[in-house]
Amino acid sequence: MITRTLGTGGPDVSAIGLGCMGLSHGYGQAVADQDGIALIRAAVDQGVTFFDTAQIYGPFTNEDLVGKALAPVRDDVVIATKFGFSFDGSQITGLDSRPENIRATVEDSLRRLDVDSIDLLYQHRVDPEVPIEEVAGTVKELVEAGKVKHFGLSEAGVDVIRRAHAVQPVAALQSEYSLWWREPEEHILPTLLELGIGLVPYSPLGKGFLTGAIRSTTSFGESDLRGSLPRFTEEARAANQALVDLLTAVAARKGTTTAQIALAWLLAQHPSIVPIPGTSKIHRLQENTGAADVALTPQDLKEITDAADQVDVSGDRYPEHMQRWINR
Repeated sequence: MITRTLGTGGPDVSAIGLGCMGLSHGYGQAVADQDGIALIRAAVDQGVTFFDTAQIYGPFTNEDLVGKALAPVRDDVVIATKFGFSFDGSQITGLDSRPENIRATVEDSLRRLDVDSIDLLYQHRVDPEVPIEEVAGTVKELVEAGKVKHFGLSEAGVDVIRRAHAVQPVAALQSEYSLWWREPEEHILPTLLELGIGLVPYSPLGKGFLTGAIRSTTSFGESDLRGSLPRFTEEARAANQALVDLLTAVAARKGTTTAQIALAWLLAQHPSIVPIPGTSKIHRLQENTGAADVALTPQDLKEITDAADQVDVSGDRYPEHMQRWINR
């Protein structure tokens, strides 16, 4: 696996990371611990060195799982986690990036991950009640104390990125970005390139839609978040199929899979972009990591981008109660 550096001062990581959320949260029943550990260790064997988790995944159980799985190779991998929510037991009650909550929950993350230092610590969502300067200043203290190595933001807007970066250098922004959601290209990505900040796209395969495995007739289980997303209604999926058909045609010509084309397109956008597709299946893991070896020509990229420009993606990506947590 080739490696990339997140921004100008961030960690060196595999060109494709592993988003671990779906092993515990969001896409139906959590996998058994032994299966999750096996999947994560298979990723290590595939050359993956960048693993993404968060306090909210589970909540909490995903950090435990990632910590157990990576304990034997701790010094060879980069582990990212996130803070920024409040909990009543295991129930999420809202946003909370107060300095005292950051400090307390980071201690919990260190314990669950069984590490001395968190490689990359993101604010999961911008908290409008806490100035970002206070948040960045608190993380700066944690960096100086050796408990955190790099600071990141998630789904933050340009103003917040600039203000945070002025207090504590931001190594990476995590944001949804794919051929299905290209909003970061307008303002976010140019700002990151200007400041030397890496971009870590989550849902780089459109929560599975860009793999071609999801059709308008696909049904989702009660605990699968996609069943509540406007972009995954039956009508929206039918309307958005044109984008998948485009990727499928390019994949057939290149002798790859649809998912690999979608990931290779992302990798080609800039050398400091590191997508983190998630999966619970070994064969999908192998498929995703194989995208790092897919070479798209300038003509391929132009064809994909020009065609995607013509597809008017249907459906909001989140319902209103989730969208309010995203700061632009």
